[in-house]
Amino acid sequence: MRRHGLGHSAVAVTELAFGAAAIGNLFTPVGDAQAEEAVDAAWQAGIRYFDTAPHYGLGLSEHRLGEALRGRPRAEYVLSTKVGRILEPAPGAGGDDLADGFAVPATHRRRWDFSAAGVRRSIEESLARLDLDRIDIVYLHDPDDHAEQALDQAYPELHRLRDEGVLGAIGVGMNQAELPARFVRETDIDVVLLAGRYSLLDQRGLAELLPVAAERGVGLVVGGVFNSGLLADPAPGATFDYAAAPAELLARALRLKAVCERHGVPLRAAALRFPFGHPAVASVLVGLRSAGQAEDAAAMLRHPVPDVLWEELTDQGLLPAGVPTPLDPRNGTEEPS
Repeated sequence: MRRHGLGHSAVAVTELAFGAAAIGNLFTPVGDAQAEEAVDAAWQAGIRYFDTAPHYGLGLSEHRLGEALRGRPRAEYVLSTKVGRILEPAPGAGGDDLADGFAVPATHRRRWDFSAAGVRRSIEESLARLDLDRIDIVYLHDPDDHAEQALDQAYPELHRLRDEGVLGAIGVGMNQAELPARFVRETDIDVVLLAGRYSLLDQRGLAELLPVAAERGVGLVVGGVFNSGLLADPAPGATFDYAAAPAELLARALRLKAVCERHGVPLRAAALRFPFGHPAVASVLVGLRSAGQAEDAAAMLRHPVPDVLWEELTDQGLLPAGVPTPLDPRNGTEEPS
């Protein structure tokens, strides 16, 4: 599986990335064995970029990912985690963490912290959970309501840690495109993890973020290419951004699916391939909770997508005119191998 570099760093990521929120029991439980099997299948499929965060399952995702990768050649894979939420013990709290989306006991509580000291503490605790001595990429995680502290305190600390060699690359990870564009303009980050804002259904990232990232040489990792499920299997009851999909979006997704099927292409394959039309995109990140999902994602990324499919999507108004698509001669990209 091909790799692409991130910014001016030495870090290069595979075109498909393993999103480890699911093995942190996102919404529903996953057993230890199933989590390990998912990572094993991803490795066998050629995936060498794995993303996690303390937020995911109150540290469970980091712990499981560290366990599953233990014994594999450290130089062969890239691992990212995130800072901004400190986990503090909550003895006697009881109950579960489903209010925050994870089917785990509520053994800890999250505290927002984008201070320099908070960044150091978070990374030290992540290293312990992962059982590693370095982290390849660290993202500022969802600083939506903490932009100034993240810019003034957290980012400079990440920059220092990168200079010290503790981190290989630094960036910001968010579900919106506007604030990450500010980070690209005002800082020296290497990468943006953009979730849900550059997909077949939502191209808001193209308004500012992707062009400025390409201009400044910042890599984009695109998450949420299925928009939380609607583009994986559009059907009544499907979700968009983790809520019931509006009727008009469901209808649009079904039209996308029909065009894809006329060309013998699963909608999942087109959704995974679409972001690579833009030269700033280095990788697509997919949340995986089982070996079958890992194998399917790798197969879908490799599925041939003919040029005429993109042309028909544009002709039918399902993609806006001017949106770059794979093999578009304006950006010189090639189909992923």
